[in-house]
Amino acid sequence: MSLKLYFHPFASFCQKVLIALYENDTTFEPVLVNLGDPASRAELERIWPRGQFPVLRDESTGQTVPESSLIIEYLHLHYPGRTALLPADPKQALSVRLWDRFYDLHVDMPMQKVVTDNLRPEGRNDPFGVADAAQQLRIACGIIDREFASTHRTWAAGDTFTMADCAAAPALYYVNLIMPLAADYRHAAAYFNRLMERPSFVRVLEEARPYLEFFPMRGRTISSSG
Repeated sequence: MSLKLYFHPFASFCQKVLIALYENDTTFEPVLVNLGDPASRAELERIWPRGQFPVLRDESTGQTVPESSLIIEYLHLHYPGRTALLPADPKQALSVRLWDRFYDLHVDMPMQKVVTDNLRPEGRNDPFGVADAAQQLRIACGIIDREFASTHRTWAAGDTFTMADCAAAPALYYVNLIMPLAADYRHAAAYFNRLMERPSFVRVLEEARPYLEFFPMRGRTISSSG
């Protein structure tokens, strides 16, 4: 098989790529990575020494593609399907890339900071960093809420589903677990509900379900009001 995806189904950036693959029924070989298994980690590091996933390997070209956004752009160029995740119009494509980066950098990353602090050894927590990340999340969710309230758009960058929505879906899913959106961000919550109904994301969540019990903050939330 030409395409191999090195990933874990519970990782948000991996879910982002899976959504893109499922949107277009792209054929690929899934290679599940267990970073706790030395052999599995070594296999990942063999193709990408940084040891981070997701990573796409195209055996037909010998190309290794790291980073979720780059993977989706690569798929768009070389394995296009029925869902064009990047518009042909350069200005529209720039808007998609803007919101893709927004959800990755200003939603997903601070969410991960809040969540993963719970995995630190006792006495090694970072309460200041977590408080700052939580405030970044509140600001980001406020921006999302106002954007949808003012534009009345269906999806992140317009009226068609794009790479930006692939980024938003897992990011908002995990944010909603730790800071329920409906309480203070009803327009963002409505967008999240649309994402939850998207068949590609439904499939991603179903595949991630066996790992949900390992979520570090299961049953615990942070305030949406600071």
